[in-house]
Amino acid sequence: MSDWDPVTLEICWNRLIGVVNEQAAALQRTSFTSIVREAGDLSAGVFDARGLMVAQAVTGTPGHINSMALALKHVLAAYPLERLAPGDVLITNDPWKTSGHLNDVTIVSPIFRDDRCVAFFASTCHTADIGGHVLSAEAREVYEEGLQIPILKLYEGGRPNDTLVSMIRENVRLPDMVMGDFHAQIAGGAVGGERLLEFMREFGLDRLEPLADEIIGRTERAMREAIRALRPGAYEYAITSDGFEEPITIRVRCEVRGDEISIDYAGSSPASRRGVNVVMNYTEAYTTYGVKVIVSPEVPNNDGAFRPLRISAPAGSILNVARPAPVAARHVIGHFLPHAVAGALGQALPERVMAEGSANIWGVQVAGKDLEDRPFTYIFFSSGGTGARAGKDGLSATAFPSGVLGTPVEVIENVSPLLIERKALRDGSGGRGKHRGGLGQTIAFRVRTREPYVCSVLGDRTRHAAAGFRGGEPGARGEVLVNGLAPSNPKAEQLLAPGALVEVRLPGGGGYGRAAERDPGLVERDVREGYVTLD
Repeated sequence: MSDWDPVTLEICWNRLIGVVNEQAAALQRTSFTSIVREAGDLSAGVFDARGLMVAQAVTGTPGHINSMALALKHVLAAYPLERLAPGDVLITNDPWKTSGHLNDVTIVSPIFRDDRCVAFFASTCHTADIGGHVLSAEAREVYEEGLQIPILKLYEGGRPNDTLVSMIRENVRLPDMVMGDFHAQIAGGAVGGERLLEFMREFGLDRLEPLADEIIGRTERAMREAIRALRPGAYEYAITSDGFEEPITIRVRCEVRGDEISIDYAGSSPASRRGVNVVMNYTEAYTTYGVKVIVSPEVPNNDGAFRPLRISAPAGSILNVARPAPVAARHVIGHFLPHAVAGALGQALPERVMAEGSANIWGVQVAGKDLEDRPFTYIFFSSGGTGARAGKDGLSATAFPSGVLGTPVEVIENVSPLLIERKALRDGSGGRGKHRGGLGQTIAFRVRTREPYVCSVLGDRTRHAAAGFRGGEPGARGEVLVNGLAPSNPKAEQLLAPGALVEVRLPGGGGYGRAAERDPGLVERDVREGYVTLD
């Protein structure tokens, strides 16, 4: 039996969520980059002294949150509690131990009460630049993709590690912006720590572990009960991605056994020669999310959500690569995983899944010199349509599974040399069905520069459309055009002339159910609003 009465537990839980939300808010408000400030490409969470994730902020992406939960175990292996002191701050961007590519930097702040570590606050953010290639799939080894930071102390006893800071600054294109965001992450951890200690004092908590065990235990029990209610059996599905130079197959087998699910990716494509590879941390992060949103979406996401799942992928496959494989564009493949899981588990729970959607966010990065001859690098994310659901149309221009927001045009044009000429939904891009897939969008832009600049567009579904479910039709494929012409490989880095018009047309989501079953009133609305045309 629990020692926690329901009212006290609910109050403590809400206070804990408030604490991590304050951590995330402080981080975003002090961030130097629009990718964190406006797009919300970050995670924030609180961990107990054992390194178990107890709660996360409402903002963030599964690739950050769930991989950060795994990362704390690596951090504590490198720096056990006896090697930590008040004022220490740890940093790493090791793809195999954190969020899967070098641009995501994890910063961990141990929180001390007197001389004892009682918790950790951690955050993972997409940094403006990490050296090497711009964010693209071009590299053939991780060493080309930028600066690798092992698990180290960025601050020790409240004093900066000047040697490490100098090393970082000399290896990135925008050192002030990069270090500014690191300090925003540190500020978020400090705010979270202050609020947590206030909360612990108020409720007489000497340690966080008793509360953590109750919260984590309840999540685990809820997950296991939900899994036990599923029809036992093995369910398989496969998705094809465009890949970089050749198509990539993601094959999954989900086996429901008692109160556990094993998810195996045997049969998936081998590792790529280019940077669309996925490390196991990231595979686990998006697989866990894919299962949870179907099986038990209403319970909190913490360490307990991971325990009933057994996730495996063959070593050397596209979903479990070893160093030094290139991994910069790992999200291009990793974001397909919840869709693959949905395709499998949808055979047992068709009413709880959505059809395939555009999957990965499209990242557009440009780098060069602006009209004042100053170096710049800028990235913005955009989203296509989600798949239709059993009872509703898909969402248009909405990120799933990442949750990253689009950056407003006004912000893009004010903080970068980009000039957005058009941004609109793509009429008719959602797959038809009883419920229609969400629409993609079109974004056209130029870059104000006097010299050629580099442009990298990381997206997918330009060759393989999002499939519909249960008779639904596929969504429209994506396109990349430069001055009206499609490059031979849309994922390749392009060296473009000043004034070139770049147009990205994002894919739509698949439909759900047969189009003949669609409500006549909805068909009339679709035609009236220009989403579809009647044959």
